[in-house]
Amino acid sequence: MQRTGSRLKRSWGAPMADMHDGGLPVPVTIIRIKQESPSVMTFFFDRPFAFTPGQFVMVWVPGVDEIPMALSSDQSISVQKVGDATAALFGCSAGDRLGIRGPFGNGFLKGEKMLAIAGGIGVAPLLPLARADCVMTFLLGARTEQELLFVDQLDECTDLLIATDDGSLGVQGFVSALIDDLNLGLYDRIAVCGPELMMRAVLAKVTGIGIEAKSEFSLHRYMKCGVGVCGSCCIDPSGLRVCRDGPIFSGALLHAGEFGHYRRGASGRKQTL
Repeated sequence: MQRTGSRLKRSWGAPMADMHDGGLPVPVTIIRIKQESPSVMTFFFDRPFAFTPGQFVMVWVPGVDEIPMALSSDQSISVQKVGDATAALFGCSAGDRLGIRGPFGNGFLKGEKMLAIAGGIGVAPLLPLARADCVMTFLLGARTEQELLFVDQLDECTDLLIATDDGSLGVQGFVSALIDDLNLGLYDRIAVCGPELMMRAVLAKVTGIGIEAKSEFSLHRYMKCGVGVCGSCCIDPSGLRVCRDGPIFSGALLHAGEFGHYRRGASGRKQTL
């Protein structure tokens, strides 16, 4: 399916033009690496990609693996070290080469007065929205002050509110708790990205006041092709493909499904969140 406005229309697989454009990785050279936190680095490359905030690219680390990554700018990905491919990226230096396919998927629908909610590395796809001056309020959460990302940049262009699990900066607790002090009626769109249990808590709050249709959530799922052919990223029970129909989904579509409960790994087995 493809999204038109807030609706989805059926599409089967990737059109041939898209398959051609995304079939082979575009070689890029890393020109700069920035340590953002103890576990996150931003990799800047030598060519820009036209994209909508929320879209992703397939990043090929030669000899290791290809993985989906959100773009944190038109020339960068911000990476948390979590597996073999990201560990290999952390071993790269300026001058090393990567392959990029995409961008793929849809992006966040922009509003004039947006609320953005991010937990951990989930801030990466939301950062371009903030830079586009359409985010009025940004709720940012992390485990500790050291793990908060892009604080200075967000503070310059949004009304930034912070929560940390240990209380080392901002309010102590989960970022979803910051919603309780806001008048959500002020915002025309709500964009959310982060750990899925956190996003599920946000969905419950917006659903409770009947505004889930103007909220959007960025899903992360295991992917192989990135263009809607293999079906490895389908979500239950709708069968929607995260790579092709997402990765951004309206809150109205995520109620009666796996969201916030489980996902599937490379073998297809359920993994409890």
